[in-house]
Amino acid sequence: MRVILAALFLCSALAPSPASAEPSAETIEQGKALAVAGDCTGCHTADADKPFAGGKRIETPFGAVYAPNLTPDRDTGIGAWSDADFVRALRFGVAPDGSHYYPAFPYPYFTRITHDDILAIRAYLATLAPVSNKTPPPELRFPANHRVVMRLWDYLFFRPGIYQPDQGKSAEWNRGGYLVRGLGHCGACHTPKNMLGAKKRGRAYSGNEVGGWYAPRLDAALRSGLKSWSVDDIVEYLKSGRNAKSHADGPMAEVVVNSTSKMSDADLQAIAVYLKDLPAGPPEPQVGPPPEAAMKSGAALYGRACVSCHEQDGTGAPRIYPPLPGNALLQSTDPASTLRIILDGAQSVTTERAPNPGSMPGYAKEWSDQEIADVATYIRNAWGNAAPAVTADEVAKARRMP
Repeated sequence: MRVILAALFLCSALAPSPASAEPSAETIEQGKALAVAGDCTGCHTADADKPFAGGKRIETPFGAVYAPNLTPDRDTGIGAWSDADFVRALRFGVAPDGSHYYPAFPYPYFTRITHDDILAIRAYLATLAPVSNKTPPPELRFPANHRVVMRLWDYLFFRPGIYQPDQGKSAEWNRGGYLVRGLGHCGACHTPKNMLGAKKRGRAYSGNEVGGWYAPRLDAALRSGLKSWSVDDIVEYLKSGRNAKSHADGPMAEVVVNSTSKMSDADLQAIAVYLKDLPAGPPEPQVGPPPEAAMKSGAALYGRACVSCHEQDGTGAPRIYPPLPGNALLQSTDPASTLRIILDGAQSVTTERAPNPGSMPGYAKEWSDQEIADVATYIRNAWGNAAPAVTADEVAKARRMP
């Protein structure tokens, strides 16, 4: 009997294992939707003709990194990766060779994605056309240029774990939490960072500087957060890039075009429900009266250059020229985004829901640093707004940003 059992065991061990089932069309379509929700193309596409082929330069406070190739090319992409390799990368931030990724790749958020969703994304990426594109190595300053340092960073700041639903909340709220805290990695831009690039504790979604722009608060702060926005306002903004209160510009405009405008209405509604339930975080700073001279100069400049679109009372033409009274981004503590728009001008993103563009000229060559500071101070403090006065030094710093 032992001989027979041994023979049977040997035969079963030598027999070829059944081929793993090919992902279904539904799984691939799900993976595509998840990749859109995660805005994967936003970072991993440098050439629009080669989506997901990597090579896009991403600036960080420690230097630059280049997004890797996600196409199924076996030499320069992820074609030779196993499913386990892909899961480990998203769940733990570890590459197939055992090296640790830099958190410019938002694995601290992607760790919350479920196993099935990770594999669905993998299945979708496997359907892309392979593109041979070897991305450049990181250009980081010491000590970040030594990747082994990331082991210590992960030990100090990274806590892996799948999103755990709150049983006291609705399924819609939890779907929104899963997308905001995980796949959508909203905190990667909207949460302030410490000197080592990790999110500051107790400051979730309270705003952060990103590449010369300011990602505003997403909590219930009265002036500079989403307190005055409704669920419908948030959905419309994410779907079209504009609403009756604000327009998307800068990095957020790219997120709208590449990601949120292509998401399902149900997922956008879930995100909005979750965000509207966030409590107000750290209090907004007390703002004293702005300098009288700056307000007088700013009002005169506004009267000459801005009233034709934004009106004397700042109400503008909602969804064409954004209103200024009560504008949350305008009243952010950090004026970076306001200065970028005044210096460089703005162009409303066009989406399926909002195909008509609106534009604003830039005033970098027309106005001095002090004049731009004055008009920024004025619109941040007129019509009931309240925000810190802007200085000429802040404008000069904004001019130097690439």
